[in-house]
Amino acid sequence: MLATRQLSNAGQSIWLDNITRDLLLTGTLERYIRDLSVTGLTSNPTIFDKALRSGAAYDATLRAGTQSGSSHEELFFQLALEDITRAADLFRPIHERSTGVDGWVSLEVSPLLAADTKSTLAQAKDLHARAKRSNLFIKIPGTPDGLAAIEEAIFAGIPINVTLLFSAQQYRAAADAWLRGVERRIDAGLNPNIGSVASVFVSRWDVAVVGKVPAALENTLGIAVAHDCYKAYSQLLASSRWRRALNAGARPQRLLFASTGTKDPKAPDSLYVAGLVAPLTVNTMPEGTLQAFAAHGELGPELAPDGGDSGWVLEQFSRSGLDLQALAARLQEEGAAAFVKSWTDLLGVIAAKVPAPVKEIA
Repeated sequence: MLATRQLSNAGQSIWLDNITRDLLLTGTLERYIRDLSVTGLTSNPTIFDKALRSGAAYDATLRAGTQSGSSHEELFFQLALEDITRAADLFRPIHERSTGVDGWVSLEVSPLLAADTKSTLAQAKDLHARAKRSNLFIKIPGTPDGLAAIEEAIFAGIPINVTLLFSAQQYRAAADAWLRGVERRIDAGLNPNIGSVASVFVSRWDVAVVGKVPAALENTLGIAVAHDCYKAYSQLLASSRWRRALNAGARPQRLLFASTGTKDPKAPDSLYVAGLVAPLTVNTMPEGTLQAFAAHGELGPELAPDGGDSGWVLEQFSRSGLDLQALAARLQEEGAAAFVKSWTDLLGVIAAKVPAPVKEIA
């Protein structure tokens, strides 16, 4: 049995952290769903930037949009929605079979709106309405500026993928924003079953401490942080606050492990898959990681709800002189800045591809 099937049987959803038009047109995504137990998909500005640069697959959509006088940003959302809705349709049987637990795809709002709750909410509503797919998550960063938009979007009934979380502290703040939105729906007599995931980025932790810690600690920080987040997640699901919401018809906001491609060539290529096995969670993997794990991966032990030895591991990093809380804040800020750069770059690629200037947003 393939390792991907074993992981799925262990209760963890496998999502692909990639989308391109070629992936859809060649049947590759269908094959991943059929053969590799893939049950969802995530995207971000960096992924779309790479897809736009890779060839001419999007040129026809860009030309058609140009003729309508669309802005570069609107052109992007047109082509992104084409891909995302096609993917959503492929995952629809899974979404229906799991009664809405799985089979999701994700599309991110403009990272330029991160500090503007009202505009973020408006764009989230607009994108979700235009997609007309019940299995679409709108991604909103779980930064301090993004928390209010997350709460308001959940209250408005929009499924949300909370992205750019790097620590248990950041996860708790995002989960609290989500749960406040759910509780407000309950108080208002609305259906509280609004899908959501909270995405914790893993591998960037180990990249950030390369050469700064003893060799014995290399490539252990990301998994320890993720395990610590799983502990916080398990504590929330065991809380009376959550049980009250569950009793009213809500469903859990699942924990999602993101940035799970191994960056260190000396480390196992499925390090952040084998080491993060946990039921009722998601692991979203780059294509290379998915293929490697399917080919020769082995499942590690299931994460312990009490955090296992993650507290001890994190203490070793603190004793090495690292301020983990400050590093988490820095990684979140750098992640947000990277998405802004990718956003700017992809709009630049569109500008270079379209045959004539288009109207810009005022």
